[in-house]
Amino acid sequence: MTNRQILQAMSGLMAGMFVAILAGTVVANALPTIIADLEASQSSYTWVVTAELLAMTATVPLWGKLSDLFDKKLLLQLSLGMFVVGSLLAGFSHDVELLILSRVVQGIGAGGLTALAQVVMAAIIPPRRLGKYAGIFGAVFAIGTVAGPLVGGVLVDTSWLGWRWCFFIGVPFALLAIALLQRTLSLPAVARREVKIDFLGAFLIVAGVCALLIWVTLAGNEFDWASWQTAALTGAGVLLLVAAVFVEARTAEPVIPLGIFRNRTVTLTTVASLLVGVAMFGGTVFLSQYFQVSLGKSPTVAGLMSLPMILGLLVSSTVAGQVISKTGVWKRYLVAGAVIMTVGLGLLSTIDADTSFTLLSAYMAVLGIGVGMLMQNLVLAAQNDVPASELGAATSVLSFFRSMGGTIGTSVLGAILANRVASEMTKGLDAAGIPAGGDGGGENSVPDMSTLPEPVRQIVEHAYGVATADLFLIATPCALLALLTVVFIKEKPLKTTSGMERLAEEAATAKETDKTAVGS
Repeated sequence: MTNRQILQAMSGLMAGMFVAILAGTVVANALPTIIADLEASQSSYTWVVTAELLAMTATVPLWGKLSDLFDKKLLLQLSLGMFVVGSLLAGFSHDVELLILSRVVQGIGAGGLTALAQVVMAAIIPPRRLGKYAGIFGAVFAIGTVAGPLVGGVLVDTSWLGWRWCFFIGVPFALLAIALLQRTLSLPAVARREVKIDFLGAFLIVAGVCALLIWVTLAGNEFDWASWQTAALTGAGVLLLVAAVFVEARTAEPVIPLGIFRNRTVTLTTVASLLVGVAMFGGTVFLSQYFQVSLGKSPTVAGLMSLPMILGLLVSSTVAGQVISKTGVWKRYLVAGAVIMTVGLGLLSTIDADTSFTLLSAYMAVLGIGVGMLMQNLVLAAQNDVPASELGAATSVLSFFRSMGGTIGTSVLGAILANRVASEMTKGLDAAGIPAGGDGGGENSVPDMSTLPEPVRQIVEHAYGVATADLFLIATPCALLALLTVVFIKEKPLKTTSGMERLAEEAATAKETDKTAVGS
């Protein structure tokens, strides 16, 4: 395919990815307002974020496997349709329970977009050329991430629109993506000798992952870490996943082919993706809350404050992608990205309610540069080292573990944040001689800063500043482990044929082998 044909085919993919990114980022600055308006708690704040991540995490392997069996374009359009349904449900929510349910539906759709967009890219673009186009996706990611918080902040601050439009606004983009995919994306049908969907394995994987993620979300908040609920959820999760491994090892078309983990590159990039998810998503998801609660900024200003991190990500992903496509050398950028990401998280662990915006911007830019060099190129390394017939499974496995890391990070760090804020506020209120309950709604609620008296406001700002810094301090060792994992990845030359071309070659080779076997 020529560059023009590839860009035309990618237009619908980029629109779909923009929708998926917008779904998360447009809500970021609106969440404090949404939670306060629905009179929900700090744990609900975490659940609104976690519900989408959990649903996306649990379904990514299923979408990836389906892409190896069925029409990829139809699956992409189906995932976008689910996103539309989830967005409409979220926009019309009048309680936090329905909002969380709608985020689950959005997460299922986002899981399809996350897995399938990268699978389709690998199918039509050779790994040697993929870096350049991955840089374009990085630019779309950056634009969506920048535009989302800004648009969300403006919508929340505009009285005649409000936070509900944070969900409605993604619907026309999703419908546009469906139309563009229908018009521009053309993939040849690949005949398969046998098509079987491993429903039992899929159920066991989803159930086991959900049990463990629900445990890390609720433990330390709804019940103690050492409790019978912990034993029940972890025990059930482990048993379900052990059963899933048993089933996957014996089925003809497993959801996650266990054989791909014999590939050293896939195993190491999977571990690194999990750790990047914990460090990146777990650490940064609460930044908007820090901007608004601890620094006292409006939703719109909070969106603008995230620009340094996004610009760092945009520049590094685009430049690294172009250089990798030109030179074919990629490992040094993985290592450099992991080093810079670790440094960025370490710097952000020093922030508090009095940190200047100049320092904060520099720290966020460092983190963005590191993530931009690392995250997308992990996928490139894995896709380059697997047979074309396993591109969908390998890509979805990496997305699955990155999403699972993000969900674990958000859940665990969210619980830590709530407990740290509560203890800091109690300490501050006691020192100031203010009775408990004078903090604007209780220990577990997200306070409405505009209603707080000045002494209490300062205590709350300090509490959220200290607690947010702690989250980055906890995320830093995860980034360091990701660095150690990346160091052991072996660099291999990037292939010059696309996934479709490799699949045709593999099919021809298999046919010749069969003929030889019959002849002998």
